Amino acid sequence: MAISVRPGRPAEAAGLTELILRSKAHWGYDEAFLAQCRPALTLHEDQVEAHRTLVAELDGRVAGVVTVTGEPPEGEIDLLFIDPWAIGHGVGRVLLDEATAAAAVEGFESLLIESDPQAEPFYLRMGAVRIGEQVSPATGRALPLLRLTVSAPILEQ
Repeated sequence: MAISVRPGRPAEAAGLTELILRSKAHWGYDEAFLAQCRPALTLHEDQVEAHRTLVAELDGRVAGVVTVTGEPPEGEIDLLFIDPWAIGHGVGRVLLDEATAAAAVEGFESLLIESDPQAEPFYLRMGAVRIGEQVSPATGRALPLLRLTVSAPILEQ
């Protein structure tokens, strides 16, 4: 299966939000919890470009989304979600790699990640380090707070 990554388009915001919510629901969260999270997980049209949105496609079908917010030297992976049908195909790894490479080009040195507990093992495998916990304003739960160091791309001479 071929994974490609491209910039997100503002017109995709509603569809990407639905992908995000499907992804969150995949981990067994109930409707009440998802309703509580929905405002924080909604991607608005005016945020797509401002939040450096990247979209992954797997064999031409939208499979995942990542956003990077903030300004160098430290930003945040605000959203990273994979459609449930695409989980386990390497889409998350490719999206995170692309997002960190783009962040490095912009001058970011690190990216903070307020991780869902279900996703923390993925981020740790990708090189992030747990630096504490952050209370989610949406749900009031303590979430793992991670930092991923961004490496500058190696330029060929």
